Amino acid sequence: MRPYTILNAAMTLDGKIATKNGSSKISNKKDTERVHKLRKKFDGIMVGINTVLIDDPKLTAHKLPEKDKPIGDMKKINPIRIVVDSNGRTPLDSNVLNSDSETIIATSNKILEEPGTLSSLREKADVFICGEEYVDLKRLMEYLYNKGIKTLLLEGGSTLNFSMFKEKLIDEANVCIGPMIVGGSQSKTLVDGEGFEFMENSVQLKIKNSYFLDECLVLEYFVKN
Repeated sequence: MRPYTILNAAMTLDGKIATKNGSSKISNKKDTERVHKLRKKFDGIMVGINTVLIDDPKLTAHKLPEKDKPIGDMKKINPIRIVVDSNGRTPLDSNVLNSDSETIIATSNKILEEPGTLSSLREKADVFICGEEYVDLKRLMEYLYNKGIKTLLLEGGSTLNFSMFKEKLIDEANVCIGPMIVGGSQSKTLVDGEGFEFMENSVQLKIKNSYFLDECLVLEYFVKN
């Protein structure tokens, strides 16, 4: 068993989620509120280590509209944060380890070579070790499900997105398309990784919904696993 997983991302019309310098401001205020409302509904939210290193996100629902914010402790609505970090590179001063929510660091056996790092991370997070050199995503999904995370929001980055698609661990994909073109062969796309060699091997989608948020277009798809 594994969590029901939805990939959520913002990209430019040419499929970029960030420039080569890491700039990633694409969507508008309405989409930001949409994302934080979505976070509120999920048990867990997952990103790769590069997202943490580049963006230092909180991965909480702190930008909810005022009318949707709870009275009292925000921790009650924040999802559990999961960082896929094969080498244990999550900075100890990062937001995912120091703001209002529980955090799970998923890492590989390579961290056993750095006992000091492992000990420091365990002081701030639940560390789950699975896989030899890279995190075993299928084992991670089973672990998360058994911890009570039945729904999972995946927010990238591009390499993790591909790995999750390749392992058939994504059920839906929601993409906000910003009205801009970035270009650049070194700019990050929605899905990178090694890619599929043939179109017939690609991930097939079925449209679920579409709507505008001012000039941004949101597309929602089911994944045909």
